[in-house]
Amino acid sequence: MTLLDDRPPAAPKPVFEGTKKRGEQTALYLFVIVPFLAFLAAIPVAWGWGLGWTDVALFVAFYVVSGLGITVGYHRLFTHGSFKANRSLRIALAIAGSLAIEGPVIRWVADHRRHHAYSDREGDPHSPWRYGETLPALLKGLGYAHIGWMFDELHTNREKYTPDLLADRDIARVDRLFPLWLAGSLLGPVLLGGLISWSWTGALSAFFWASLVRIFLLHHVTWSINSICHAIGQRPFNARDKSTNFWPLAILSFGESWHNMHHADPTAARHGVLRGQLDESARVIWLFEKLGWATDVRWPKPERLAKLKA
Repeated sequence: MTLLDDRPPAAPKPVFEGTKKRGEQTALYLFVIVPFLAFLAAIPVAWGWGLGWTDVALFVAFYVVSGLGITVGYHRLFTHGSFKANRSLRIALAIAGSLAIEGPVIRWVADHRRHHAYSDREGDPHSPWRYGETLPALLKGLGYAHIGWMFDELHTNREKYTPDLLADRDIARVDRLFPLWLAGSLLGPVLLGGLISWSWTGALSAFFWASLVRIFLLHHVTWSINSICHAIGQRPFNARDKSTNFWPLAILSFGESWHNMHHADPTAARHGVLRGQLDESARVIWLFEKLGWATDVRWPKPERLAKLKA
């Protein structure tokens, strides 16, 4: 009989778990290109047709819900465990993040955990420094980090990076139902716009502004954290990579562009910790904590921040 201590160690799980299916790649192209075309058409459409208050209200509502679903849910809760949420809040945040159409929650988290494991080194799925540090190399890398990396045919291995979420029945079910949330994100504004205006014109206008243009803007704000916030900006904290704080994106990204602080202390629930740094996601987590829906929030402590200062 072989003693337990004599057994060879288990082989490490591979970084990747297979290639993307053709349908996944096709859907990816559609949800990158179609909103972009809609954005290009926005100016002439607005000029000749008009932008109503219903469109504005639906745009803001869906942007805020889906955007906070990404920042508070996908990122700070599910990827980094910055706080604990009760069951209802966990499910709600997973669904809200799915409305951003940035992929199923477990897939998104697996990619992001791999990013932190190899940040700005070989193995990072979206470092802008992958081609070198010369200006031409950085420009090429920025394009890859912003959007090109998503067309890589290999899938990050979820069993290696997200075993906790795969074992969570609620989150695994939300993940499997991603096509349903995708449809809701696209068609929800259409239904509401049509009912509010009681017209097909209102429904179509809401689809253009609150579905397509909203998705385009939220996507590019999120992708800018991968690209711009690893190349341009300030580095007030010590981090083992080239992450930066880029203030112009702070409001649209709900505080995610205070990225240098995030990489210096990834599990912190607040990223904007210096004077004047708005962090709407941290305020939402604070509200959840006050309501009793969130517990064990990992607020950054002054002594910890002092040690991290560059």
